[in-house]
Amino acid sequence: MVGFTHVHREVHPALRPFVGDLSGYAYDGDPPDLHRGLPSQYLTLVITMDEPLGITWPGEPTGKYDAGVGGLHSRAVHVGGSPSRAGVQVALTPAGSRALFGLPPGELAWRVVELDEFLGPSAHRLVEQMREGESWESRFELLETALLRRWAAPPALDVRAEVGWAWRRLRETGGTVGVQELAAEVGWSRRHLTERFTTEFGLAPKVAGRVLRFEQAVARLRQQPTARLADLAADVGYADQAHLTREWQAIAGCSPRQWIAEELPNVQDPSSLEVAQSGI
Repeated sequence: MVGFTHVHREVHPALRPFVGDLSGYAYDGDPPDLHRGLPSQYLTLVITMDEPLGITWPGEPTGKYDAGVGGLHSRAVHVGGSPSRAGVQVALTPAGSRALFGLPPGELAWRVVELDEFLGPSAHRLVEQMREGESWESRFELLETALLRRWAAPPALDVRAEVGWAWRRLRETGGTVGVQELAAEVGWSRRHLTERFTTEFGLAPKVAGRVLRFEQAVARLRQQPTARLADLAADVGYADQAHLTREWQAIAGCSPRQWIAEELPNVQDPSSLEVAQSGI
């Protein structure tokens, strides 16, 4: 098994509404041929410390990124196809897309863009400085400083209160609250809520609910890879084990057990990776 290093950083207090997780990773040898970038509640920023990272959306050619920002999505992407072994990864909240990049997260959904689209030439300098960094802490410091500058610079862009409420309710319930119930709570029709929510996040509320429930299942399996799937299905709100397996096939492109066999041997401590390996 290839050795794997994974380092977490406590996020700066000012960035906590916008950054769910900040971490560094490095493989001691060649990275795995296949890594699935699973959907989650976060957008993802990955800055590589060596070579550009290959990212492949379903049915699309592979793109290569030195510093890629990936939006919300509801199907796994394939990460790899390049010799890149190390990088820094940031899990960004949807609010972080507005605060740090000046865009609603829906404008980044289902795609990856280079960081220089937001930071301009300073993105290249940031990547170079981070690659020259002598420690994970120095790299984290450089990145946090750049994000804090972005947070202080752009004008405030607030999401509609009703849409923000719907997103928070979906997160609080792990995606189990129904769209009709959400619509009733905010005083909108189901159709209007779906249109406004989809415009903001790039995913319809029903799809976002599926992603949030799937994310819970992923976190549980990282912590307890030998858990009974029937018990897991009941705990996170699936009708039964067959329902859980169908959702995994649709979202991850494989069964839960296949994912465990192919992905978890590549990490040393599965319990520490609930956020860090989601996204792209």
